[in-house]
Amino acid sequence: MFKNKSTDNKNNISGKRIYDLRKSQNPKMSQRMLAEKLQLLGIDVDKNAIQRIESGQRFVTDIELKALKTLFGVTYDDLLD
Repeated sequence: MFKNKSTDNKNNISGKRIYDLRKSQNPKMSQRMLAEKLQLLGIDVDKNAIQRIESGQRFVTDIELKALKTLFGVTYDDLLD
C-alpha cells in the first residue's frame, strides 16, 4: 500500500521550515509558545504536536498551515519550499 511520505520519508515537508521560522523569532519562540499562539487562533495543538510536526512525525492540516502562515506573516510557498 502507498504511504504519503516526503522524499526524506517524513510525514510533512513544512516541519523544518516551521522550526526555522520559530527559531528566527526575536526573542526565540519555544514550541510551547508557538502552541499557545496557535491556540489563540483557534488551532488545538500542544507542545508535543509542534515537536512532532517539526520532526516530520505528524501530518500538518491545511487549517494549521493557514494559521502558521498568518502567525509568521509568510506565504504558503514559504512554508512548503
